[in-house]
Amino acid sequence: MIENISYAWLHDGVSLLLAPALLALLAACAIAALEAGIAVGERFSGLAKLRAAGNAARVQALARHRLERADLLARIPPMLGLMATIIPLGPGLAALGQGNPAQLASAVTVAFDATVLGLVAGIAGLVIGKLRRRWYEETLDAMEQAA
Repeated sequence: MIENISYAWLHDGVSLLLAPALLALLAACAIAALEAGIAVGERFSGLAKLRAAGNAARVQALARHRLERADLLARIPPMLGLMATIIPLGPGLAALGQGNPAQLASAVTVAFDATVLGLVAGIAGLVIGKLRRRWYEETLDAMEQAA
């Protein structure tokens, strides 16, 4: 009896996490698009301006800040995608056990969509982070050679 109550509470609590996880995934995709735009701007004009300014400490601080953002973007959305994948599968499988395959189909669709969103944002963060790392290293090397 007590086990059934605790399991129901646990299930209800975990189910409440689905909507925030999906909203966070949508936000992560928007942030990934924004970060990609910022990275393009950095590549074509921002890094040249930083190099011309000659302040290596400023470049290092900016690089650290932007690389941390890209690293978080590469790591957190895939975890959220996994979380938003697993949450709807429990009720979907329970519905299948009760003879409701339509609810399972809906749950699987949400689960796979969440996975894709998490991977898209994570891949964008990984690519942006790798490119930025190389661009900032090249900029700092050029600044050191000029000094």
